[in-house]
Amino acid sequence: MKEIVGYCGITCSECTAYLATQNNDDNARRKVAEDWSKRFKITLKPEDINCDGCIVIGKRQLGYSSICEIRKCGAGKKILNCGYCEAYPCQRIKNFHTNAPQAKAKLESIRRKRTVNQ
Repeated sequence: MKEIVGYCGITCSECTAYLATQNNDDNARRKVAEDWSKRFKITLKPEDINCDGCIVIGKRQLGYSSICEIRKCGAGKKILNCGYCEAYPCQRIKNFHTNAPQAKAKLESIRRKRTVNQ
């Protein structure tokens, strides 16, 4: 499977919601809904777990994608992800990365590779 990295640095192609959607696995959707409901203190149902990745336009996305400010910013700038942004790291992405260090590491890796290839 091709690696898909969201604007924030989360690797969509490794995300349990993305994998459940791509595999059309209702049992996996149920497990993700239960896990995320507990972890994020929200109510999710298995039918809420349908996502083709936040960088994809016009496909299935989790409800949060429609209000995600990082996604809106990246899409508006027409960049692949925040690792390609000249303003990186902005305060919005810094705040997000306090809870998602793996996403920060992914964007840092992308930026290092870009620097080497320029």
